Amino acid sequence: MNKAARTKQFIVEKTAPVFNEKGYAGTSLTDMTNATGLTKGSIYGNFANKDEVALAAFEYNIRQVTNIVREEKAKQDTYRGKLLAYVHVYTNFLKHPFPVGGCPILNTATEADDTHPALKQCAAEAVSKWKDSIAHDITLGIRQGEFSPQTNPEQAALTIIAMIEGCIMIAKLTGKMHYRNAIMQSLETFVHQL
Repeated sequence: MNKAARTKQFIVEKTAPVFNEKGYAGTSLTDMTNATGLTKGSIYGNFANKDEVALAAFEYNIRQVTNIVREEKAKQDTYRGKLLAYVHVYTNFLKHPFPVGGCPILNTATEADDTHPALKQCAAEAVSKWKDSIAHDITLGIRQGEFSPQTNPEQAALTIIAMIEGCIMIAKLTGKMHYRNAIMQSLETFVHQL
């Protein structure tokens, strides 16, 4: 990696938590310079504008979450176990290096739905990839006889995502972690019933 690429990566790594906590609109140039210790010229010498930094920060945050889930799924020998890895990760999220500020999909989707089309598109693509990954595991699980052949992989995948994202939103909004635990128990039951 050359110096310019290292500098861009540094900017992304340092601003990603800020964007995830404060959102696009709430993150100022001062926030970015404070997070990186760089000047405005250094930041905008590597990125055309705030949009580019925000999009790169979102992708960085998504990769963090994806890597956590991938590692937990890799420990499982069954497709049911791979789905239950989501329950483990989101029930014990404090044990994992999640992005500061929580779920980047939830944070970005709620802010960018009417205000930032490019970020909205990134969040939508992240959900679509997530859905496809879960549906793929369910399809393979059906073939292996782990799940009922009547299971609709896409519908089940969307239900799993909705339960996880809803769980995060409710727990974050209310501050009641026992709500998170209750929803994760429901998700576990759902996976066992597939």
